Amino acid sequence: MKFFIVFAALFAVALAAPAEHHAEIVKQESDVQPESYNFVSETSDGTVKSEEGHLKDVGTEHEAIVVHGSFSWVDEKTGEKFTVNYVADENGFQPEGAHLPKADH
Repeated sequence: MKFFIVFAALFAVALAAPAEHHAEIVKQESDVQPESYNFVSETSDGTVKSEEGHLKDVGTEHEAIVVHGSFSWVDEKTGEKFTVNYVADENGFQPEGAHLPKADH
């Protein structure tokens, strides 16, 4: 009897769980070189990610990668589109977006 109660409870939870979100890739491009790369990816749900990176000060003790990119998505409930643009370099990850708080300097 315990087994049936546990099974029934698990079955009810499984039925109550939200349906899985499925998105298909509609665009995917990339180019990788020895000292740089870039890519763009877009899915059918409106999610877009693009990024490019390159090495700077190659061959020196200050060699570092600098990355510029953005990603955006559409909120499933409100339909609002959000976008984050960013730079990542020797100063860390620096995101910007209309929905993100601004840092006071």
